[in-house]
Amino acid sequence: MNLTDVIKGPIVTEKLDQAREDNHQYAFLVDREANKSLIADAVEKLFKVNVVAVRTSIHRGKVKRIGRSIGQRPNWKRAVVTLKEGQTIDLFETA
Repeated sequence: MNLTDVIKGPIVTEKLDQAREDNHQYAFLVDREANKSLIADAVEKLFKVNVVAVRTSIHRGKVKRIGRSIGQRPNWKRAVVTLKEGQTIDLFETA
């Protein structure tokens, strides 16, 4: 699996903004098949930082209804990456 295929994009919420400031944690939308070691390697190589820990969770897609038709959004996986003290990822910094 390619490194850019592992990490699909950043996740930005108010709660994760607080975690980034207090605990040096960053959240990413990742491929469902990626494991923790693969995610850590991808973050280290793409952003040139040292990863201390990785936590992952799979989120179920919501069931949506349009008229009589019922469908479901796809399931997705989130990874919360903790960086070494003093390191940041510029992608998340706001001006």
